[in-house]
Amino acid sequence: MSKTISPSILSAQNLAVRYGPQTVLKDATLNVHQTDRIGLIGNNGSGKSTLLKIIAGIMQPDSGSISRRRDIITGYLPQNFQLDPTKSVYENIVDGAHDVIDILREYESLPPTSEKRHVLEEQILHRDGWNLENRIETAMHSLNVPDKQRAIDTLSGGEKRRVALCRAIIARPDFLILDEPTNHLDTQSIEWIEEYLENYSGACLFVTHDRYFLDSIANRIVELVNGECYSHDGNYDDFLIDKAEREMQLETEEKKRASFLRRELAWVRRGARARRTKAKSRLNAYFEAADQKGPEVEGEVELIIPPAIGLGSTILNLKHIGMELGGKKLFEGLDFNFDRKRKLGIIGRNGLGKTTLLRIILGELNAATGNIVVGERTVFNYIDQSRVALDDENTVVQELGEGREWIMFGEERMKVWTYLRRFLFADDRMNTKVGKLSGGERSRLLLAKVLKNGGNFLILDEPTNDLDLATLRILEEALAAFNGCVIAVSHDRYFLNRICNGILAFEGNGKVHFSEGDYDYYLEKRTARETEVLAKSIISAQPEKQEIRQKPQTNKLKWKEAKELETIENDIMHAELEVVRIETIFASPDFYEKRSEQTVQLTEALATAKVLVERLYTRWHELEEIKAGNRE
Repeated sequence: MSKTISPSILSAQNLAVRYGPQTVLKDATLNVHQTDRIGLIGNNGSGKSTLLKIIAGIMQPDSGSISRRRDIITGYLPQNFQLDPTKSVYENIVDGAHDVIDILREYESLPPTSEKRHVLEEQILHRDGWNLENRIETAMHSLNVPDKQRAIDTLSGGEKRRVALCRAIIARPDFLILDEPTNHLDTQSIEWIEEYLENYSGACLFVTHDRYFLDSIANRIVELVNGECYSHDGNYDDFLIDKAEREMQLETEEKKRASFLRRELAWVRRGARARRTKAKSRLNAYFEAADQKGPEVEGEVELIIPPAIGLGSTILNLKHIGMELGGKKLFEGLDFNFDRKRKLGIIGRNGLGKTTLLRIILGELNAATGNIVVGERTVFNYIDQSRVALDDENTVVQELGEGREWIMFGEERMKVWTYLRRFLFADDRMNTKVGKLSGGERSRLLLAKVLKNGGNFLILDEPTNDLDLATLRILEEALAAFNGCVIAVSHDRYFLNRICNGILAFEGNGKVHFSEGDYDYYLEKRTARETEVLAKSIISAQPEKQEIRQKPQTNKLKWKEAKELETIENDIMHAELEVVRIETIFASPDFYEKRSEQTVQLTEALATAKVLVERLYTRWHELEEIKAGNRE
């Protein structure tokens, strides 16, 4: 069966961009269709942000062409966004919907008899303009945006990014272009964006290093390699399979070419006479094959963490730690003892105290209650979330070497240039000033600078921000092989699953919960905890039924009826949980924004679930009556 292709909204053909001698894009071609959810991936510096700027109409390519559907409305979140410092948080967000607001104002200014009102009303309905205010409030709450009256210059970098993301999505454009939308978002906000995009009616092109996000949202992956686009249908997992097959095919073809060249070179060296027509043809074939380029191999970071010195019997013990800031209780009663090779992931919404806990561990803050015991042999190495530990005026070599040509890597002495090449810095980039590096290059340089310091206890605050997928994989492998302890504050669910053997979750209201295992196992256990609490609340609301369940058993039931009675209470509980689940959906304040199209189906499902509950209770009473000896 052929795949149905939705209408095209944009076509970019043979795009080329050069910066001096460096070619960023080379014959890059990309077609975007109405229902596409395209994840654009590639190594840092491969040209992803440049391609997005061209697609968004912000810059022009050196050559190539772009064609767009007429009247298409585009929303764009760049990596380096700008907010108006003279306006509040709310005013900056509303600016993202200025065209919708203009339509609403024009509609309201026209007399009721105007024919143009009908045209404008269709546009308002298409953009969901009547619900604009409600959508803004929902997006601000779900993305944990700061108070609407806050001034922009009082916000952190992460808070500004959440404002910019909110501004980009609230207008409901036909085509949404997002450059790193999940950076600085907590897990709940990322999950909300995933749900938003799943229900989004337009096309979406996004760059992200969040592999869970790619798996959940993308129906197409476009990889940018050596300036060209390679398209793969499906999500990130599908892409990995396709890419492996493509590279195997290229490797097979290169082996065939190399084998042909070896045979022909041996023939040439035997002194074959070239005057014959056949010999000339064979020589021409040889030189043609020799002139062909083999497949270009992508560079890969060789990230090696210096071996950790041995830890003592006491590593790090947290004893009844509690903290308040500005009168707000962040957490209390936190007890945790680290053992060897513990790799702890710390998760939770922004503002709940995760970074504060790291600062307490490092001795930068004093806890309000409790105390910390740090082992004598424990040596911390901290990678800061803010990425401010770089001097923009230094060159890459100066920043890493700090005036020396050599660095100590564990007990080895290594040249600065040799060490930097492990982090994919080419020779011509090593004398570049830090201030001119890309975000990904800065992150790699920071990793190189911090990791060379060694230590046996790594503390990483959002280590995956701005790293490309190739570097992320190498970092994960290096951390997995690291023979010391690790604390990683991260919202990258894929990273947490690969690295962590324990999760410390900041769940709000001062509660911190520890779970052995990776992130997925924590989620499974958290769901089980929440279900158990819900089940207990349902049972406690049925005290009269509890009395009936406790009647002494008799032997007056048939075998099948006895088996039915054994399981029916569990069936009732699950049926009641289904009723509660659907009623919770209806009670959600953003129900009509997210699920208005499902109203009929959900109403029918709720009615069916209630009928099932009633039928199960009736049958349960029948079985209890039979059991009591009142069989009719």
